[in-house]
Amino acid sequence: MVYDERETDRTPCSDSTVSRAPEPALDAPPPPSPSILRTPRPLPDSSGRVLVMAIVNRTRDSFFDEGRTWGLEAAVAAGLAAARDGADLIDVGGVKFAPGEPVPAPEESDRVVPVVAALRAQLPSRVLLSVDTFHASVARAAVAAGADLINDTTGLSDPQMAAAVAESGASLILTHSAAPPRRPLPHPHYEDVVSEVREFLIARLELALAAGVPRERIVLDPGPDLNKSTVQTLEVMRGLGEFADLGLPLLAALSRKDFVGESLGLAKEERLEGSLAAAAWAVQHGARMLRVHDVQATVRLVRMLEVLAGRRDPVGPLVHNV
Repeated sequence: MVYDERETDRTPCSDSTVSRAPEPALDAPPPPSPSILRTPRPLPDSSGRVLVMAIVNRTRDSFFDEGRTWGLEAAVAAGLAAARDGADLIDVGGVKFAPGEPVPAPEESDRVVPVVAALRAQLPSRVLLSVDTFHASVARAAVAAGADLINDTTGLSDPQMAAAVAESGASLILTHSAAPPRRPLPHPHYEDVVSEVREFLIARLELALAAGVPRERIVLDPGPDLNKSTVQTLEVMRGLGEFADLGLPLLAALSRKDFVGESLGLAKEERLEGSLAAAAWAVQHGARMLRVHDVQATVRLVRMLEVLAGRRDPVGPLVHNV
């Protein structure tokens, strides 16, 4: 069968863009007391190592886990397990990127803030917390609860976001995407996808800096698969060096994505090896942060790459042919 995306606006081997009815609002937690407000921690130094960011989605319709971490206890347990597996950061999300009905910002806060607060209280201090949101109000509430980093996959679509992050002292991930939040972009077109994504990120970087976000607290993400076809995403992957040359930490969010599935003809459940190969490629071309579902496998990949590069000593015992 010849696949024609014009018929469905979806990619093969994936149901990640299926829109479902809005979820009922969760019980709102009380606002954090000023006495327990958390100070955002700075980004770890990634000049000599690669950071692994674990994904924890508190949604029923998320792309890969499909609601397995919807419950508060399940979401917190997933974050703690990711830390045990070696994650450096936990990224908590309450709304998926794909098109669908809007989720009101207060409801999104009700989803993510309790998870952040619980993880900040229970995780070791080496593990930082990120919140995936494009709402400035959600960012403020998340940082007050203990988030260190705001992951805005819409590239500052909320005009208040940069100022909110600057005022909070948190770090910020600037991601390229082309459509308004939760809206489809059925046939994305770029004359030169690498150049256009790079120009977009430079413009958003200038906005963030002008709003007062320190340069050392900014991460760039070219947004593989976000409003891009597989062919366009592969071009972005081949041009990762163009983004790394901007001199800021580069995030690669590649895990189980459709460009991996379409490259190999595999459903999302079978994309681990392809995701690891894409992660290794990204690291070799400048990525210093990987956002992933499969933490343990990715941590092992990263540590082996660091050993090969001479940035990490072998764990041992070193007994082979000694």
